[in-house]
Amino acid sequence: MGDETKQPELFVVGAGPGDPELITVKAYKLLLQAKVILYDNLANKQLLDIAPKTCEMVYVGKQPYGEYTPQEKILELIKHYAFASGQVIRLKGGDPFIFGRGFEEILFARENGIKTYFIPGITSMQAAGFQDIPLTHRNLSESVWAITGTKKDGSLSADLRLAMQSNATVVIYMGMKKLAEIAATYLSAGKGDFPAAIIQHASLPYQKSVKGLVRDLPKMAESQKLTYPALVIIGGVVDILGANS
Repeated sequence: MGDETKQPELFVVGAGPGDPELITVKAYKLLLQAKVILYDNLANKQLLDIAPKTCEMVYVGKQPYGEYTPQEKILELIKHYAFASGQVIRLKGGDPFIFGRGFEEILFARENGIKTYFIPGITSMQAAGFQDIPLTHRNLSESVWAITGTKKDGSLSADLRLAMQSNATVVIYMGMKKLAEIAATYLSAGKGDFPAAIIQHASLPYQKSVKGLVRDLPKMAESQKLTYPALVIIGGVVDILGANS
């Protein structure tokens, strides 16, 4: 059976939190034989060097609160390149199934006769460990809530108030424009003294972070000039070493 009858393929691949050495072996092997890569803003560009010189690389990034490639356009490109080349890699920062819209792209591909594969990546909240912040710790945090700071309508997820009722570690993605609202939510519940951290560019050599109290989140970001992409982490694990900075 010739290649012309082969079903086109989409690989949705996690690029990890930033450090290019944190991708999986499976992802690395796939990149070695890549034909087309659609990569986003958070995927480390060094990963593109793994691909063959013949690989076509298409930037489909979404700058937070700035220039972006519409999702509809990305879907069109997936379909085009899958049928044109037989294989397309969608390289997405972190893990594509954690606030990455990766499954939306897989569903679209399947609806259009494209065979799909998923290769998970290390999500950025796991890189908190580089700042001595474990996501769970015995007798301190029994679970983790991963919450989006900006829903499709632009609002902060209502799940934050539910998470606050537990002793879980709360991790907020895409929340840098919501710091004042997050702080006010905790203050209104009498929990403004919870330890909190902001980590920008987690796992990269130029990462920056700050620790303090949740009520002071806006001041913390301003003091260290932190902006997106960054994570907000709230809970006892932030202060596990007993020192806020």
